[in-house]
Amino acid sequence: MSNQTSLRVADLPQNAPTPFDLRPDAKALEVIRDELGLLGLRKLSFVGDVRAQGKRDWALNGKLGATVIQPCVVTLEPVTTRIDIPVARIYVADWVDPEEPEFEIPEGDETEQLGAEIDPALVMVEALSLALPQYPRKDGAELGQADYTEPGKQAMTDEDVKPFAGLAGLRDALKKDE
Repeated sequence: MSNQTSLRVADLPQNAPTPFDLRPDAKALEVIRDELGLLGLRKLSFVGDVRAQGKRDWALNGKLGATVIQPCVVTLEPVTTRIDIPVARIYVADWVDPEEPEFEIPEGDETEQLGAEIDPALVMVEALSLALPQYPRKDGAELGQADYTEPGKQAMTDEDVKPFAGLAGLRDALKKDE
């Protein structure tokens, strides 16, 4: 899929945007769906352009749209989500890798090293994977209470760990003594 969508940076015009309009066919949707572990993927589109930014850097701006179907984290039933988000990437020619090992890339940083090609299809799949709901939940589905303990012991419940749960038991014991 990437070969026909890749844009060679050397071929991009410096003075005009290069538009792209990706609407993957059924076979491509199937590949992306499987790659991202989705139950379903429909109406995927990525429309935008690549344009020069300064003398040597490039900017990709687009709009990503998709309908995704994922299993509910509670019931495993299909949950459908519509995604419509702006996507931006800045490709920098003079990329400098941070030297410090503990260096963290700021959240939402869209800057990448400029290579020989810019591939809107790869950006589309990456942006889609980042936009997926992490814990899709069917309307009204709630996690039940799960109580775990060693065999032969009383399971500790959610009520037991509430700050004043022990005081209620103490109060009840004191009332019996009266």
